[in-house]
Amino acid sequence: MKNHVFLIMMALGVCLGYTSCKHSTVNPYQFTKSIVDDSVMVVTAHPIATQIGIEVLRDGGNAIDAAIAVQFALAVCYPVAGNIGGGGFLVYRDASGTSITLDFREKAPAAAFADMYLDENGNAVSERSQAGELAAGVPGSVDGMVQAFDRYSQLKNWKRLIQPAIEIAQNGFHLTEKQADLINEKRADFDKNNRAKTVFNDREKYAKSDLLIQPDLAKTLVAIRDQGRNGFYSGSVADKIVEQMKGGNGIITKQDLIDYKSVWRAPIKTDYRGYEIISMPPPSSGGVALTQLLEMIEPYDIKQLGLHSAASIHLIAEAERRVYADRATHLGDSDFYDVPLEMLMDAEYIKQRMQNFDPKHASVSDSIKAGQAKESLQTTHFCIVDLEGNTVSLTTTINGHFGAKTVVQGAGFLLNNEMDDFSAKPGTPNMFGLIGAEANKVEPGKRMLSSMTPTIVLKDGKTVMAVGTPGGSTIITSVFQVIINVIDHGMTATEAVSTSRFHHQWKPDRIRFEEESFDPLVIDSLTAMGHKVEQKGKIGKVECIYYNADGMIEGAADIRGDDTVLGY
Repeated sequence: MKNHVFLIMMALGVCLGYTSCKHSTVNPYQFTKSIVDDSVMVVTAHPIATQIGIEVLRDGGNAIDAAIAVQFALAVCYPVAGNIGGGGFLVYRDASGTSITLDFREKAPAAAFADMYLDENGNAVSERSQAGELAAGVPGSVDGMVQAFDRYSQLKNWKRLIQPAIEIAQNGFHLTEKQADLINEKRADFDKNNRAKTVFNDREKYAKSDLLIQPDLAKTLVAIRDQGRNGFYSGSVADKIVEQMKGGNGIITKQDLIDYKSVWRAPIKTDYRGYEIISMPPPSSGGVALTQLLEMIEPYDIKQLGLHSAASIHLIAEAERRVYADRATHLGDSDFYDVPLEMLMDAEYIKQRMQNFDPKHASVSDSIKAGQAKESLQTTHFCIVDLEGNTVSLTTTINGHFGAKTVVQGAGFLLNNEMDDFSAKPGTPNMFGLIGAEANKVEPGKRMLSSMTPTIVLKDGKTVMAVGTPGGSTIITSVFQVIINVIDHGMTATEAVSTSRFHHQWKPDRIRFEEESFDPLVIDSLTAMGHKVEQKGKIGKVECIYYNADGMIEGAADIRGDDTVLGY
């Protein structure tokens, strides 16, 4: 039975209205969760960023222009995950039907080496890869946005796209309740990982409506506005990054910053029940894993099994178990490791992976191995459709909440802790419980494996959906469930995004359910089948744009956060 979506929204105190106004006066406490319009749509993790994206489109910009402005705005008004000190992936389909992806994932510094996070006894020390300067990879966000601008901008006005973020940093924005609570929660981490006070720990306690002004970040953004790529990867900002590294235990050098380059890559594509799915290739595991999941369940009548029935959840969990086993062994940066893409994407191979599926009993993860060859969670996603139909699905991250919890002194932005996404030691889980192997070991200049899954869905050659989410290791399964909610269960985008989710990732060997969101009898049935279960927290914060049967555009912002959608 479908969730009572709008009753859930009301219970969470979600406001379905929004005051249309310039970003300087946007009310950050009004969150539009669902709208239907006929032309353009922007959905992001914060109402200010959403408003800025809409303003760029109204000023004649295209989806890429709006994406650039949103990316920089989120670095200011959504610091838990928005960033200029991190990286991400962009999936783009233009109005002519051409699809491409941009990999602006962070890279390991040149001084990185395979055992850098092990102690003298060969044991992985998680703190080294999760906090402080040593946890940071070379940032890719600024270079990625520059490359996207150079190739696809319609406005051709870089300064116009950066200026809104500068104004927010200079003038401040009012914290939402969720933001204030999270900053307070991480206060000890900021105290521990910074040699001087930051805007995140310079007062005793933060509260809803407090004004957060970030003058150092504003100066960095001005440098990027005026000097483009050089404003970040060389000059005074780069000097501050290197000084931060030397003052701590970091290894990023000026040359690492100069050498960083984003990469345009061909997307991963697959078909599912007459729809074409376009997603990210390695170093994201998202496209491959999503392909495998969809093809593993396609032989089954998902609608007939029933939404969130024991039989349906069992099938999906068993598919996820097998996919994450493959992820752990075979996936990494294809520029460094010979990822067996042809095998992993082969229909016969995927079919073979499900041959030992038992519809009545759970597998044991230790008995499920990867096929043999001949990623808190704080990431953020946004989707944009412009007047011409150009579509952006972009996921960006600094990895954990506030990344490395370390602010570059004098530059005002947070370092990422993406080095934790490498395999510090084969078989040792990272902060998301994900296990890796040789394919994802630390190497100089290598991009760490990611779970980010920005995706665009087509039907009869036309874009029908853009979707993505944060959520660490749960990203892939959240995107997967939203897609089948629409295609198999006939939901609207709002229903598909708001419906409760679950997750299995091979190891740890258990199904994780959103707390108090599933029928206890169903959970009892799954337990009887042999599944271990856990009920805990929320899973993901999905953003989705969907073209409905009437040709109208429906935008859906997740009820689980401050996410907001606008259109016109």
